[in-house]
Amino acid sequence: MAESEPVTVVVPVGEKRGCPEDEKDDAPSKKPKFESDHENGGPPQQDEMDEPEGDASDGEEDGDTFANMMKHGLTELDVGILKYVSDHEGFSGVLKERYSDFVVHEINKNGKIVHLDDLSVPAEAEEAQEPEQQPKECDLLTEEQKKQLGELQLFKNKEGNVSIEVLDDSKEKRTLVHKAIKNQFPGLETKTEEREGRKFIVAYHAAGKKALAAPRKHFWPKNRGSFCHFVLYKENKDTMDAINVLSKFLRLRPNMFSYMGTKDKRAITVQEIAVLKITAERLAHLNKCLMNLKLGNFCYKNHPLKLGELQGNHFTVVIRNITGTDEQVDQAMKSLKQTGFINYYGMQRFGTTAVPTHHVGRAILKNDWNEVMDLILKPRPGAEKEFLVRCREEWAKTQDPEAALKKLPNKRCVEGQLLRGLSMYGKKNIVTAFGLIPRNNRLMYIHSYQSRVWNTMVSRRIEAFGLKAVKGDLVLKGTMAHVLSAEEAENQSIHNIVMPLPGFDVIYPTHHIGEGYRELLTADGLDIDNMRHKVKDYSLAGAYRRIIIRPADVSWEVINYDDPRVSLVHSDFEKLENKPAPVFNKEGKYRALRMEFSLPPSTYATMAIREVLKLDTSIKKQTQLNTTWFN
Repeated sequence: MAESEPVTVVVPVGEKRGCPEDEKDDAPSKKPKFESDHENGGPPQQDEMDEPEGDASDGEEDGDTFANMMKHGLTELDVGILKYVSDHEGFSGVLKERYSDFVVHEINKNGKIVHLDDLSVPAEAEEAQEPEQQPKECDLLTEEQKKQLGELQLFKNKEGNVSIEVLDDSKEKRTLVHKAIKNQFPGLETKTEEREGRKFIVAYHAAGKKALAAPRKHFWPKNRGSFCHFVLYKENKDTMDAINVLSKFLRLRPNMFSYMGTKDKRAITVQEIAVLKITAERLAHLNKCLMNLKLGNFCYKNHPLKLGELQGNHFTVVIRNITGTDEQVDQAMKSLKQTGFINYYGMQRFGTTAVPTHHVGRAILKNDWNEVMDLILKPRPGAEKEFLVRCREEWAKTQDPEAALKKLPNKRCVEGQLLRGLSMYGKKNIVTAFGLIPRNNRLMYIHSYQSRVWNTMVSRRIEAFGLKAVKGDLVLKGTMAHVLSAEEAENQSIHNIVMPLPGFDVIYPTHHIGEGYRELLTADGLDIDNMRHKVKDYSLAGAYRRIIIRPADVSWEVINYDDPRVSLVHSDFEKLENKPAPVFNKEGKYRALRMEFSLPPSTYATMAIREVLKLDTSIKKQTQLNTTWFN
């Protein structure tokens, strides 16, 4: 098999590093599961998710700061990503130069690729039409009133209100004004007040404290499904950020929404969402004021969505400024289509800072809670936000959680949550203090450790045996793993071979790679025969994961273009707006590779792209090359 070789790739820097509240990872399953469906029995990873190691940053990192921070980051070598399946020559290109160069469409549980292609409200959701003689909504509000309501809606006067006197004091007229405000300015609520014998309709922001204290109840027909399902189209925003925006406008808790998987931030993504007892009409009105979000394809159903229900994701990826010849590109893409790529856990799984998430996970599994606390809170090399640096310095100097916590403006990040726990329960009760971090985020650390072990052992397996099934390999029969005999191996495809993530409820290959698991865990101070933990949440059942993934629906083309600012993909929203598809100039001075493929859940598109370009996908390597390119 081809060894990893450094190949130039240019990737934009300056991405926001999100707190790990944005990542969803569920508990280890009690029974081993097939990894192509779920990750350790939990929801699938984001297809190109934000980095899992959280910090307290709340803005964009500038290029120099990010580059300095990444000097101390990880490379693929550090997390066991070493091998390729093909021998074709790699070539360089610009990955995600624009967020529109990476488009993800969810594949729902019925195998259908999800598209946003209808913004209309279903007939059963439309409110009864008012009699023709009643005034139109647009005639009920003056231009000055509309201006004031617009400013209130856009959070410019979040805790304030706008009062509109109703001169024609009839219930019918007041009802029309209430409806006009809510329809034209989604996110605002209204109430009627009487002042000195005069009636006023008072509009206030739905995200204000008064609104949250006394939410309004809405009538819901019995013959309508309780959940409104819709398609969410988003640009350059991750799934949880989008849901938080919708929650504020609709005055809902975020957990009222359900979805099948989280999607990348720096991309255009399309996915299904469900929300409890919110009408399609209310959702559709949000399209008037949402930025980089569109909602459509509304329907009512009696069930929410569940994490992991999706069949996968369809990707459209543009690699700009490619250096490969047409022949090289065809060779690389044919290999991807026919053979596939090694199903490594991508670099996003392991964090971006000098303290990798799998190091924290290893300390948790070893029950070394002082080490867990130290790894999360200690000062670390590389540039960080100034307040986070001050927090770490304060902790190192005083070991006082309350003093360190005061240095953080955002206390919902991992560091803030741990410090708050230490303030409440003391440094002698780190396990309980650590428990204040949301459960999904805590499990992220141990899943990261499992992923590093899996990557390492798969690299050894490919090195030892290549792309051929051999005696001692594992395949799944139903949900149970079966060890292949020499005769069975002769008739097995490499695409059926699985390898385990370490846990108490899995078996290991019987060839020498299986023994390698034991050696690796022993070197890390862990007992492979005792993967149950004193804290039940951290007991690892393990899971099985296919070692080679062959994408479906693979297609590609090399295109020429002149303007690097123009999108090279025709998005769903552009189609709805009747905007023309991009036109390519065959004589254009730039060349790009546009590829499409579908992947099952819990697989990383970056690992497929890595196989095509033969690149190191680590942010550290990409940032170094990016800095060199632009300087």
